[in-house]
Amino acid sequence: MPTPHISAQPDDYAEVVLMPGDPLRATYIAEHFLDGARQVTAVRNVYGYTGTWRGQPVSVQASGMGIPSIQIYATELARHFGVRRIVRVGSCGTVQSKVNLRDLVVALGAGTDSLVNRARFGGRDFPAVADWTLTRAVVERAEAADVPVHVGPVYTSDFFYEPEGSTTFSLLERYGILAVEMEAAGLYGVAAECGIAALTVATVSDHITRGEALSVEERQTGFDAMIQVVLDGVVA
Repeated sequence: MPTPHISAQPDDYAEVVLMPGDPLRATYIAEHFLDGARQVTAVRNVYGYTGTWRGQPVSVQASGMGIPSIQIYATELARHFGVRRIVRVGSCGTVQSKVNLRDLVVALGAGTDSLVNRARFGGRDFPAVADWTLTRAVVERAEAADVPVHVGPVYTSDFFYEPEGSTTFSLLERYGILAVEMEAAGLYGVAAECGIAALTVATVSDHITRGEALSVEERQTGFDAMIQVVLDGVVA
């Protein structure tokens, strides 16, 4: 039955869900990649769709921005709609010289300035890591398709705009953090709590130290290589 944030029925979702942040990106993925896609929710204009990819059921559900938002949707999907695998497909920024715009970052683990996982884990540090089977499948597909991919730690921030005087980016660069984004650590915490598999794959949209960035239009529709790799690896 519908939940407070998802107006769908129990069998409306496939077991595997791709989760972009932007609702319009969810619509784009459904229209351009899925066969027979139908909208299953539109509460608060946060769209969800279900269709097939090469004959296999797959859903796409927007998550909104930030840990609080993705936790809502991931939790409801896992607890009420039988979803067993969630792959966040989003964008990220980088401070590493070896990483370039449009490269893929596969988040093997996620540190964060948020306290949600400590609260979830009884005040202890929680190892927010991706599911290995999903990770391996996506990385193998990216390498086979000759798509530049980097695998390693990311940083999940509650800040989109860092406070003045922040030293966060220099610290990330020093410690070899591949990317900064806003959802992975929260998704991995939900996955562990609910007993499902999760992965974050992000296309680099901003190179923070170089001052490079993709346009708004490129962020919305220019991530086709990432979606193709994830579908080939996770669904097929």
